[in-house]
Amino acid sequence: MTSPDGITWTSRVAATSGDWWSITYGNGLFVAVAGNAGSRVMTSPDGITWTSQTAPGSSYRGVAYGNGIFVAVGNGGDIPVQKVMTSPDGITWSSQTPATNNNWRTVTYGNGLFVAVSDSGTGNRVMTSPDGVTWTSRTSAADEEWTAVTYGNGLFVAVGRSGTGNRVMVSPDGITWTSRTSATDNDWRSVTYGNGLFVAVGITAGTVNQVITSSDGVTWTSVTSAADNQWTSVAYGDGLFVAVSRTGTGNRVMSSGEVGLAARITAAANAEAARVAAAEAALAAAAAAAAKRAAEQQELLNILALIPKIGELSLSLGETTQSLYKQKCVKGKHVKYVKNGAKCPKGYVAFKKSKPMGS
Repeated sequence: MTSPDGITWTSRVAATSGDWWSITYGNGLFVAVAGNAGSRVMTSPDGITWTSQTAPGSSYRGVAYGNGIFVAVGNGGDIPVQKVMTSPDGITWSSQTPATNNNWRTVTYGNGLFVAVSDSGTGNRVMTSPDGVTWTSRTSAADEEWTAVTYGNGLFVAVGRSGTGNRVMVSPDGITWTSRTSATDNDWRSVTYGNGLFVAVGITAGTVNQVITSSDGVTWTSVTSAADNQWTSVAYGDGLFVAVSRTGTGNRVMSSGEVGLAARITAAANAEAARVAAAEAALAAAAAAAAKRAAEQQELLNILALIPKIGELSLSLGETTQSLYKQKCVKGKHVKYVKNGAKCPKGYVAFKKSKPMGS
């Protein structure tokens, strides 16, 4: 089934009957994998018309697209080479050897790396690959039954269906993993990331807290699901979280968020608000800087205004000094001043101003 908005759904005809476990989109193509269908792969350019593709036999549980390649993982019995396959176009598939012969439940791509998780094995329930071909075993945070993994906001997050207080594990690089506490110990089956939020769904019966969310992958909060169904998968796109269930009557899909155009309008409004806030902050900073420069300039002007007064004071002091030495004594070109009534120094004679004629 397909939907343009996550609300109104239309049934579509699969290429073949089977247990279709996982679907992804990449390079203009939808690719789905199955556990028991004859071809185990079907593709569609539009989600409406589907075509069977030939693939190596296995029970595939997860498929992802990244770095120009489709990668599928599964739990194909005791034959390792039937547990990983890759395709450059979703049509031609090649078997690859996994790091260990575990039951690989799902795979994701992020930060240049494919990461797959398993529900079996000892100390090796994670494997990574840069190209889907060469795989390296990694130590999981705990040997729990890991069912799903995703990547978002610089973090890989995996969820599981077993364990006590440790059904979430996280990793910044897909290599080193740390246990985290989920809000409840439910049977978690799928996790995704979108709009700044990790969202996981589960299938534990008799409870409506089949959803948990986290903004950082560390602290998780229970959320009431739309119905007490067994929610098996969740995805995010175009502003909307959409989950599907394997139980329920007429209610096996639930959605959360704003649809399509509304989501884009909200995002645009938030972006505009952030832009305006940044512009206002820049203006305030510019005004503060201008005020500081004006204060510094005024201080300089005040200092410059004092210079003439300093000159006047110096002249006044000079005049005061001259007033104390009224008598001018000369010796050739040399001049000295003495107090009125005092004798000139030896060799100096008192200088007397000539009186104007007729006086």
